[in-house]
Amino acid sequence: MASAQEKLFTTEDIYNLPEGTRAELIDGQLYYMAPPFRRHQELLLKFCQLIANYIDRKGGLCKIYPAPFAVFLNADDRTYVEPDISVICDPDKLDDRGCNGAPDWIIEIVSPSSRQMDYAIKLFKYRSAGVRLYWIVDPDKEKITAWIFMGEELEDMEEYSFSDSVPVSIYDDFSIDFSKLDI
Repeated sequence: MASAQEKLFTTEDIYNLPEGTRAELIDGQLYYMAPPFRRHQELLLKFCQLIANYIDRKGGLCKIYPAPFAVFLNADDRTYVEPDISVICDPDKLDDRGCNGAPDWIIEIVSPSSRQMDYAIKLFKYRSAGVRLYWIVDPDKEKITAWIFMGEELEDMEEYSFSDSVPVSIYDDFSIDFSKLDI
């Protein structure tokens, strides 16, 4: 006997969630999101400040968006994510709803409830969608994993600690010195 087909959700379902409910949609599967911890938010704020200051100093065209910010990775209505930080350098990908396509750089700050999602599911989705740089920042392990992609292929993967200065590969002269973050 064939099993019943499980329901596939769409972005319409995301927009119909009750006010204040946050979820992401990956390949039609709904993933609810727990509220972040204080340290998560402190890291998010510090990263946004550093990245925005760098872009402003350089007069760059890239834009930085912290969560909640809608990213529609695929050209369908079955994948919607809210990365902790999205850096988008192609203004044609942006509209009033969010980003249509892959951001150039995504940072996910791991929470206990997001570990599997950030290290496995999102890693695959971001790579296959065309994200150029994906950082997984893990406050519990005080570790940063930087994934550099060329198209759908892995170009490089480096691991760093919270005492390291981590180069931002999409820029020639930018790194974030975690030892100076004071968090």
